[in-house]
Amino acid sequence: MKKTNLFAVLFCSLICAVFAAPQTQAVRKKLDKPTEIQGYPCAKGTAWFFADGHLNRCETSRPIDIGDAKIPTGSIVALRPDAKLDFVQLSDDTHIAGVICRGGSWQGPAGGSPTEFYQSGKLRQCFLVGNQEVQGVPCMSGGLIGDRQGHAVQFSEDGRLQSCKLTKDFHGWRHGELFQPQ
Repeated sequence: MKKTNLFAVLFCSLICAVFAAPQTQAVRKKLDKPTEIQGYPCAKGTAWFFADGHLNRCETSRPIDIGDAKIPTGSIVALRPDAKLDFVQLSDDTHIAGVICRGGSWQGPAGGSPTEFYQSGKLRQCFLVGNQEVQGVPCMSGGLIGDRQGHAVQFSEDGRLQSCKLTKDFHGWRHGELFQPQ
């Protein structure tokens, strides 16, 4: 294996482990059956809880709705200590707000890129599956590692594109630049 490939694999493993690991104050518990916790359908298996007993993260046992998005079964939902949604790691590539957001990885959903939502349920950011035109702008595919190391596509709460890396020159912006319309 080439040195650069070995480095990429080790770096990917480290980054994926960081995103997959629950926050340090969380406690792991085994769920013997699918269980509804704080409104989230958690699958049988491991779930993580904050010291005060509130859910930190779990894998979903069925599809759930977050705003207009249909989050697939097997996705990881991660909550903040205040019980509000922090991010989701999609189990599969998913259509949300007119784009296809990257889901899963070779490590399963826990190794996937984080998809974030505003508290209103509107999409805040995701990493694209392949290059996509987003609201007329040529946006680059993204992820956390390697040649997919891209900027997540970000949206304002009203749904307008806030930023993305460009796949080609566009209205005075250069290919690969971070496009941020005003």
